[in-house]
Amino acid sequence: MKKYFIFFLLFFAVISCSVSNNHSSNIKQEKYSIVIHGGAGFYDYGKNLELDSMYIASLNQVIYFGDSLLQLNKNAVDVVELCIQILEDNPLFNAGRGSVLSEDGTVNMDASIMDGKTTKAGAVAGLTTTRHPITAARRVMDSTVHVFLATEGAEQFATQQKLEKMPPNWFVTPKALILWQKEIEKIKKSKFGTVGCVVRDRKGNIAAGTSTGGMSMKKWGRIGDAPIIGAGTYASNNNCGISCTGHGEYFIRNVVAYDVAARMEYLKESIDSAANYIVNTKLKNQKASGGLIGIDKKGNITMQFNSSSMFRAYKKEGEEAKAFIK
Repeated sequence: MKKYFIFFLLFFAVISCSVSNNHSSNIKQEKYSIVIHGGAGFYDYGKNLELDSMYIASLNQVIYFGDSLLQLNKNAVDVVELCIQILEDNPLFNAGRGSVLSEDGTVNMDASIMDGKTTKAGAVAGLTTTRHPITAARRVMDSTVHVFLATEGAEQFATQQKLEKMPPNWFVTPKALILWQKEIEKIKKSKFGTVGCVVRDRKGNIAAGTSTGGMSMKKWGRIGDAPIIGAGTYASNNNCGISCTGHGEYFIRNVVAYDVAARMEYLKESIDSAANYIVNTKLKNQKASGGLIGIDKKGNITMQFNSSSMFRAYKKEGEEAKAFIK
């Protein structure tokens, strides 16, 4: 009798395991998507082939890094933060190290991040010594009851959070210093090297983040759209995630990032149609230059811009990565 009982237990265990495995295999897993930008504006594409290649290689580096994280089932918010950290450390882009200089010759950095699953958000502005502004923004989102911290308060918070600090001159690259010293604002004014990343992970969760050194030769503590939720960054699992780059004042006035989501929700437009209208009609009619990247809840990607170029790249699970400048 005891042998029959043991046999029954083993049989039941095998059946249970089989049912469990079949159940697990039937759980639908979403395909992930990732898109990044390195700013929109003026860039003389084709004039310096070596520099063109450096930009494309940098974009691909970040895209494949993000892809490797998503293959490991990392969540969207983590991927956005880690990808933007790499862009912040790359002197080619106007974020973190390599940020353009304000009129007084200093670097002032802004960033924001938003979790589409919870709609929680964090933002910082006017940072001068925090190596990764995007991480400071993430900590504001995760560790405080606030959304937006600025200047000295943001730096104090970053210090309390034990985030990595660098001396202010570490952020100033020779390229940024030369541009400032020669006062080439007229040449530089349409090149907005802001960086951003939008991700939809395998669980269908969307996150977006944006980081920038701001506008070249800016005055009086000017803050653009990058750290402002709804203007430069927005994410909701209900519709899409958006990261913007361009003439920030116009993106603030038009609440561009949220406007894409609103048109999708209320007008039932596709992400591409909504983004195209806002960038190429609404903003263009106001003579506002720039662009945006986004991913909708089905993984569709948009990369719209009305300037001469926008550094951008994307990858969908199982597909090749693609990077562009023009």
